[in-house]
Amino acid sequence: MTVRQPRYSKEEFARRGHEFYESQVRSQIEEGNHGKIVAIDIETGAFEVADDSLTAAKSRGFSKAFPLLRVISKPEGAEGASFAPLQ
Repeated sequence: MTVRQPRYSKEEFARRGHEFYESQVRSQIEEGNHGKIVAIDIETGAFEVADDSLTAAKSRGFSKAFPLLRVISKPEGAEGASFAPLQ
């Protein structure tokens, strides 16, 4: 039996999720979604926002690993992430 190796390391997986969130997702979802969960497919660019992680994943039919992030608000001009990775 062949054991499948992850396509990306944990660090690369997280970096890609963060990069995609900041460059393409954040501006579309941050306002009005504080505390919600966003699931991001780091290969296709698909993403989904929901109240919980299971709903976010199932609504798009994601069948592989994807970053899950909680949307948080931050003051305009503040530095740092505008999401919190789920543990």
